[in-house]
Amino acid sequence: MIKSGVIGSADGLRHGFYTRQGGVSTGLYTSLNCGLGSADDAGNVAENRARCAETLGVGAGALVTAFQVHGTTVTDVAVPWSETARPKADALVTSRRGIAIGILTADCTPVLLADREAGVIAAAHAGWKGAKAGVIDAVVAAMIRHGASATNIVAAIGPTIGAASYEVGPEFRRAFLDDDPAADRFFSTGSDGRPHFDLPGFVAGRLGMLNLAAIDVIAADTYADAERFFSYRRSCHAGEGDYGRQLSAIALA
Repeated sequence: MIKSGVIGSADGLRHGFYTRQGGVSTGLYTSLNCGLGSADDAGNVAENRARCAETLGVGAGALVTAFQVHGTTVTDVAVPWSETARPKADALVTSRRGIAIGILTADCTPVLLADREAGVIAAAHAGWKGAKAGVIDAVVAAMIRHGASATNIVAAIGPTIGAASYEVGPEFRRAFLDDDPAADRFFSTGSDGRPHFDLPGFVAGRLGMLNLAAIDVIAADTYADAERFFSYRRSCHAGEGDYGRQLSAIALA
């Protein structure tokens, strides 16, 4: 598990960006696969999630995740839901103690946020589609509706595919520049002449426009570090057929 210093883990607030290490899954999913949507053994996934929940100070049933769809929907969490009742959403927000909210990634950007003073926390899944569409703005707005103040919110960006590993096409770059020509700073040119996209940098840029108290970026490339992280793109390049998901979660325990 990787923690962010700007969030901290004192006074009942616990969080973590979990790696793929420390679980019971085997094969492609070795070992801490928390993805309900994977083809991994359901019992192994449940045990892995229970281990994460324990470190967050909540029961296994109090760790909730959503059915992620690469959009901008933010769901308020008042009570835990069952795995089969997961709402379609890409961000969760709560002010309830004893509930851990989490998102699952395997290259996309996980973002955890907290306003300690107001007792409001959030977790967001920012793939390129959701980040471009505004999921970051949406989750901060939802926190403010819960009583948070932007100037008190700290945000941490977890392990994500890095720009060196994220080759894209010219049409991808053009779509971002059509929205905002200044987004060109998040693109570089690879050795093959093709554009590469800095997804965590783009997400940090969106957070930076919201007048938050602090933003932390954990520099870890999920594609390049197979020992610590699952990666959708790496699994596709290897022809593996499926992949595990790592959990990022936060709780007012």
